Amino acid sequence: MYHTWMRYFTPSPVHHRLGLVCLGVGLQHGALPTVGPRTLDHHVAVVIGAGGGWFRGADGERVTVTAPALIWLTPGVPHHYGPDPVTGWDESFVDFTGPATATYTELGYIEPERPVVPLADTALARAVVGRIARAARRGNPLLEVETGAAVHELLVALRRARADLAPDGDPVLQALARDAFQPLSVAEHAARHGMTPAELRTAVRRGAGCSPKDYLLGIRLGRAKELLAATELPVAAVARRVGYDDPAYFSRLFTRRVGTAPVRFREQQGRAVPGGWSSRIPDPEHPPTIPGPAT
Repeated sequence: MYHTWMRYFTPSPVHHRLGLVCLGVGLQHGALPTVGPRTLDHHVAVVIGAGGGWFRGADGERVTVTAPALIWLTPGVPHHYGPDPVTGWDESFVDFTGPATATYTELGYIEPERPVVPLADTALARAVVGRIARAARRGNPLLEVETGAAVHELLVALRRARADLAPDGDPVLQALARDAFQPLSVAEHAARHGMTPAELRTAVRRGAGCSPKDYLLGIRLGRAKELLAATELPVAAVARRVGYDDPAYFSRLFTRRVGTAPVRFREQQGRAVPGGWSSRIPDPEHPPTIPGPAT
């Protein structure tokens, strides 16, 4: 005995240009029928919230699936799977496609080489699937855009829920972020973690989808933008605050990556107003609370 609910969509060509579109959503539980063998032309994220079963991919190896878990179905890859015929499982699925899937795969959010991914929990992912299901009501004029935006959120939720990560994310990335503004080389960062530079590169690439240098640069430039926009610190002082002793090098690096010089960025984005509501440098860890409407 099983229960199933699903909806499928056909986004227009203009919606595909958004990068990601949702093609379908489903909620099922119980002793569901076996799926496949089959091959799809799009991606599917199958979230197993309870129960267990099995999965067989292109290599023909049968893998046990135990909730909470994620099954990745990727285009052109044969697959065959199903729940335990006695106990069944609780399943949510989202079909999606679009050019942004290539970038999400490069960044490690979609993992074709690891079709069965253990999860720590499925609460966030199931909440996103629930929003897609609610948006799927007939006559919703925002259907394609709303569900497409939710697919982006789903990929983030699934990445965050991976069981091989700590609850707050990868500890190596956390430590790099904490030390990002110190004038340390990649080799020195690696030594702090008892790793070789190659091991650190592998860890960061797996966790953030980029090199340690690019990961640190993104954090440094983000903070530099905040300081330029919200303070009157000289560019040289901003450079030192974010880990660069040579302000000329910082300015060249900022200009190359951001597309505009630090001084020009400040002219465009500056928020520092003498006598304004705040003279404090913004703390990214403690944003101000915006009060809600009075009741």
